Amino acid sequence: MSLNFLATRFQCSWPWSTLVMLCDGRIVCGCADPYGHRVLGDVRSAPVHDVWTGETISRLRLDLNAGGSRFCLPLKKDDAPVVRPADAGAMPSRLYIECTAACNISCHQACCAPETGITRTRQAGMLDFDLFRRVVDEVGASLVRIDFFNYGEAFLHKRAVEMCEYIKTRFPGIYLYTSTNGLALTEEQARRLVHSGIDEVTFSIDGATPESYVKYRQRGRFDLAIATLGAMADEKQRARSDVPFLNWRYILFKWNDSDAEMALARQLAQRIGVDRLCWELTDHPEDSYSRRFIPGSPDLETIRQEIWDDNNLGNAIAGATPRARIDVRTLVPGVPLLARAGRPLRVRTRVHNLSTRAFPAQATYGRRLVRLGAQLCDGGGAQIDRDFARAWLPQTVAPGGRADVAIEMLAPQRPGRYALKFDLVSEGIDWFERCGSPTTTRRLWVR
Repeated sequence: MSLNFLATRFQCSWPWSTLVMLCDGRIVCGCADPYGHRVLGDVRSAPVHDVWTGETISRLRLDLNAGGSRFCLPLKKDDAPVVRPADAGAMPSRLYIECTAACNISCHQACCAPETGITRTRQAGMLDFDLFRRVVDEVGASLVRIDFFNYGEAFLHKRAVEMCEYIKTRFPGIYLYTSTNGLALTEEQARRLVHSGIDEVTFSIDGATPESYVKYRQRGRFDLAIATLGAMADEKQRARSDVPFLNWRYILFKWNDSDAEMALARQLAQRIGVDRLCWELTDHPEDSYSRRFIPGSPDLETIRQEIWDDNNLGNAIAGATPRARIDVRTLVPGVPLLARAGRPLRVRTRVHNLSTRAFPAQATYGRRLVRLGAQLCDGGGAQIDRDFARAWLPQTVAPGGRADVAIEMLAPQRPGRYALKFDLVSEGIDWFERCGSPTTTRRLWVR
């Protein structure tokens, strides 16, 4: 396969971090490759290391650094390519695992619907378990995250739950994520999956009634998808576990975007015990996407922070989007904070939880716990250091509750006028400001 330079310029970070393993063992570049056209190698005949450091992907990195490759999406006209090191290290840090390209439903005009013949583009129907295990054993120690899905429904594979268990048993520090339509799991398997240690599960359920759901998820069963989601939420509660984090992702179409149906979804998500409900926007299929929530529309602004791709914390369940008020406690209100250059500075704050979900002070593997952050800005408010200081919450802060938090830092080495912006951060996920929570800024004078 040729990777000749094209006139259009491109950029992408995937070849420096991520590989996608198809169910037949071929390795491709990027998840937006349903038919396996961008093949980098084959782990049936070579180790992952050889693919990751091989000629094909090495040439791809050089092409991207030079400004173009037919593998990837184009840059804007005046954008310059991002130049990254030619050496991406010995192994990737992220891996997508496709168990199968087969699916148990047919999504309306989707590129991966069974009618497209996607399964005929694979040289095997299901991922061989021994091959899966060999790849995970080889690359697991370098991985930060595994995405246990690609095209097809992962849990059609009879050993899919066992695969999740294997990953978390061998490498418990890997963040394991999957996306499913929820229809291939029995209730027993769904409950077992909760105990596998998997970190996050997204259910794709596009509607709040059987009639609207089946218009896109053709041959699907709304009642079964909701029951499977409910079984996982129930088992998680029974186990008193903070994982898996359960998402309900709802694609908006012209037939399921009414206030009434969206309100029903909010109520149902709350009743089931879902961690997060988010809307997803699409411009496909042409005859089906939601015109109500097109970019720039007034209606879109009303739900913007509840959109899947807007931020990582926004939640369509009433009151579940994290919101906080941070009071900086000083003896004289309005007087700048004072510090000596390079010396310790301690700021007392009071954090108020204005949402209906607790702010956890601890969390499995350190993700999703909440801490207070101080961001260093210049005198005009421009950010200098987003991660200038952190402070632990003394305990989980209940909805409507508050906690006194002292945050300690070293003042900047250079004297001058600065500002400190205080915000809460869900570690490994996002800052609260990104989903609309107010921040607090105080002037800082360094002598």
